Amino acid sequence: MSLPIIVEIAAGSAAERAGLLVGDEIGSIDGETPTDVIRWQVLVDEKDPTLSVVRGGLELDVLVAKEAGEPLGAQVDSSIFDRVRTCDNHCEFCFIYQLPKGMRRSLYLKDDDYRLSFLYGNFTTLTRFTEADLERVIGEGLSPLYVSIHATDPEVRARMLKNPRGGYSLRWLRALLDFGIEVHGQVVVCPGINDGSVLDETLLGVLDRYPELSSLAVVPLGVSAYNTEGAMRPHTRAEAIGVLDTVSEWQGRFLEFLGRRLVFAADEYFLLAGREFPTSDTYGDFAMHEDGIGMARAFELEFFDSGANKIGPRSGFFQWVDGAPAEGYRASRMPSGSNRSGELLFDSGSGTKHAVSVNIGPKRSAAVAILTGSYGAQVLEPLVSSLRQDNIR
Repeated sequence: MSLPIIVEIAAGSAAERAGLLVGDEIGSIDGETPTDVIRWQVLVDEKDPTLSVVRGGLELDVLVAKEAGEPLGAQVDSSIFDRVRTCDNHCEFCFIYQLPKGMRRSLYLKDDDYRLSFLYGNFTTLTRFTEADLERVIGEGLSPLYVSIHATDPEVRARMLKNPRGGYSLRWLRALLDFGIEVHGQVVVCPGINDGSVLDETLLGVLDRYPELSSLAVVPLGVSAYNTEGAMRPHTRAEAIGVLDTVSEWQGRFLEFLGRRLVFAADEYFLLAGREFPTSDTYGDFAMHEDGIGMARAFELEFFDSGANKIGPRSGFFQWVDGAPAEGYRASRMPSGSNRSGELLFDSGSGTKHAVSVNIGPKRSAAVAILTGSYGAQVLEPLVSSLRQDNIR
């Protein structure tokens, strides 16, 4: 286990007043060694915490005089201090197996860690989830979480994950929902494996066993030029249409029985099928924007400046802090920068930061060229055409 290292101290903060320095390693807080930034925040949120600091090979205790809920004002170098819980599934459709060699190491890390699900919205299969994890999630209110479902048939799911635990690990999903944890689900559809009647059965299983899911994203697998799995291939247009028809049919059933659509298909299916996207109000608050659902309509709203400025990344952890009860997490916090592993750094109180809007007026006489891919062109072309300008290429 590595200790969290302070990488930034906010001017005028409690950390600066206490004499904490950039480069300090934090061994413990009030006698407890935090394993991640979630526990770190719980501990430093208390009144007058004592930090055990390792500085230049020497150990010293630093008492930080602060009120409960007052930001510490120290930024640390990572979100996970012990080891990231890695994935022991071997999904044929896993994008990590389809990466080229020679890229940065962090891209090859297969995580299946519920903490990263909470912090950044990573999807977890729950195959390595434990009773202790459940107790912590419930006790600390780690919500929302994001769960890869893929299939509710135990045999199909175990086959897709290439892990026998995949057949019964969704029992943890049921437990999370029983204790009121907000969960967003995902089904990665692989042609010939979990589409067609299997997808139909999966959606029936969700209605029957997991109706409390906040949302369910149905997305296509990605296939790169480096794919070595012969059974994995992109969807055909007919298959995309089949997925859309199934999702649409089940949206009607969910509306009838639950009063909400619950399941949504990725934008890519509409592009591949050549169908119109649903209207923007279909997506509500665009909760699945980061999963490729509603992105085209969100872009359209932003293009016409129709109030979609709040759409975008919303990590679970920072949602949790902002919506915290009065007895804890009272001060505003926000992520800032990244560390050597490419993770978001956690700013535990370096002051409020405000975005500054900058508008640059184009020269009316200058031509504008837009370079995009085939899918992007399908989204952009009607929007650009609506401007009725002949200087856009």
